[in-house]
Amino acid sequence: MKFELSKFLIVVLIFFAQAANGQLLDTGNSMALDTADHNNFSSPYHTTYTFFYNLNEEAYNPSIAAEALNMEASQGQNAEALAVMLKQIFDGNGVYVRMNEIPNNPNYKDTVRNDKQIYVFDEIILPSVYLEKVGGQWKFSAATVQNIKTLHKETYIWGTDKLLNLLPKIGSQVYFGLHLWQLVGIFFLILLVFVSHKLFTFLVDRGLYYVLMRSGYKRIAKQYLLPVARIVSIYLIVLLLDVFLKVLQLPIYLVSWMTLLLNATKPFIVTIIFYKLVDVFSGYMERMADKTASTLDDQLVPLVRKTLKAFVIVIGSLFILKYGLRIDIVPFLTGLSIGGLAFALAAQDTIKNFFGSVMIFIDKPFQVGDWITSGEVDGTVEEVGFRSTRVRTFRNSLMYIPNGKIADATVDNHGLRKYRRFYSTITITYDTPPELIEVFVEGLKRIVQQHPKTRKDYYNIYLNNLSAYSLDIMFYVFFEVPSWPEELKAREDMILAAIRLANRLGVRFAFPTQTLHMETFPEKKGFTPIYEDDKASYQKRLDQFIQNETQGEQPS
Repeated sequence: MKFELSKFLIVVLIFFAQAANGQLLDTGNSMALDTADHNNFSSPYHTTYTFFYNLNEEAYNPSIAAEALNMEASQGQNAEALAVMLKQIFDGNGVYVRMNEIPNNPNYKDTVRNDKQIYVFDEIILPSVYLEKVGGQWKFSAATVQNIKTLHKETYIWGTDKLLNLLPKIGSQVYFGLHLWQLVGIFFLILLVFVSHKLFTFLVDRGLYYVLMRSGYKRIAKQYLLPVARIVSIYLIVLLLDVFLKVLQLPIYLVSWMTLLLNATKPFIVTIIFYKLVDVFSGYMERMADKTASTLDDQLVPLVRKTLKAFVIVIGSLFILKYGLRIDIVPFLTGLSIGGLAFALAAQDTIKNFFGSVMIFIDKPFQVGDWITSGEVDGTVEEVGFRSTRVRTFRNSLMYIPNGKIADATVDNHGLRKYRRFYSTITITYDTPPELIEVFVEGLKRIVQQHPKTRKDYYNIYLNNLSAYSLDIMFYVFFEVPSWPEELKAREDMILAAIRLANRLGVRFAFPTQTLHMETFPEKKGFTPIYEDDKASYQKRLDQFIQNETQGEQPS
């Protein structure tokens, strides 16, 4: 794939190449100016024409081009060398100077800059390079001249500025519209790109992948880091092309388009890298979330991943527009802020719900799987989203509640209960002897103490009321269980144990009745049971019952 790309690049370079390199004097069809005078500085147009014409290969005369520089603040420096470096700055940055766009008015004023007599060639790429009127002539400003060496080093980084003097010594013969040194430079550039890609791929696939495998991160290495590393390899290739293509001094119209393409490609690749790094970060967050008992952070991970990816796409698009396509994004951001205000007013409920979801994730009033009650909402939390929370009711229906309402409402989280209360009233008949009641109440307490899921430090079991038809025993206990089904099972155990104890001791449960008393007939026995007056016998039955319950035997 890389080899095919290299061949395509060679064909493109040869197709667009011409004998002349660097800036081309494109006067355009709309201009009808006298360009016979190559030493004229009367207007921005003439100064620009004079400067680039005398630095062209056919009419190379740097001494005249140097006269276009305002050397008042740079005395003692080589003006001709600075002129050549300035042209190389234009060429290296891909600034295509179109002569038909340059004003030919000797008294030109820049209305954007308070009617100053200056002319800026490119406000995005080279804002510090501009012409100014000095006396009666237009020249490159003193500030521009002072900044030439700095701009030259920024344009030709990594010491590639030295290649500008070394490569032409290879030979200036012309083949296929390019000089010999340019063809040699293209060959070595392609070779450098190919070797760099192979070397980086080897280091990543063999080195980084092996280290991550040994560290126990096989899944993250295979799914996330390797794709990121390979994209970084492509970014390295683009960076090498951007750096070394400037040295070849190819025709400016070709360099301008390739610079535009490379400048757009760099932030685009960086955006993809950060987009994939979000997956790496999400994978780490998932591993951390798996270690926690809370299930709410499991819902937080995909939401954070989507938010970060959207943020990366927005920021990356702005960088591509500004630094890649050279589009002024200030008006766009201004319009976006005004539109954002209107959007915020129109979508204030949505924004409220969004911040409500943020507060839910921060405060954590509940988590996925909890049973909550809030107003008419009563059910189990299934999912927490950016806009709403999904609750499964006990009717098995699904309710979507806006997070803004949940954030402002009172939420009763049954899922966060440490203990689950069980309150009931056990009613027994009025004819139950006090001794038997005492033994029965004691037996209920011992049932609670021996149950593995009850709270042992706090419970209340007392005879506490005389109702219309029964003696009432308050049965008030707590279960240490995590879910409702386990609570129901514990309740069932308590009730069954109480019934078995009552049957064992001979305690009768009361229910609403009316009793009609009649004379007792000698040949008939009454329905009122005869209780033993000895408490010890009741206690003996209780001990035998508790022993059977402990051993898991059912009483006969």
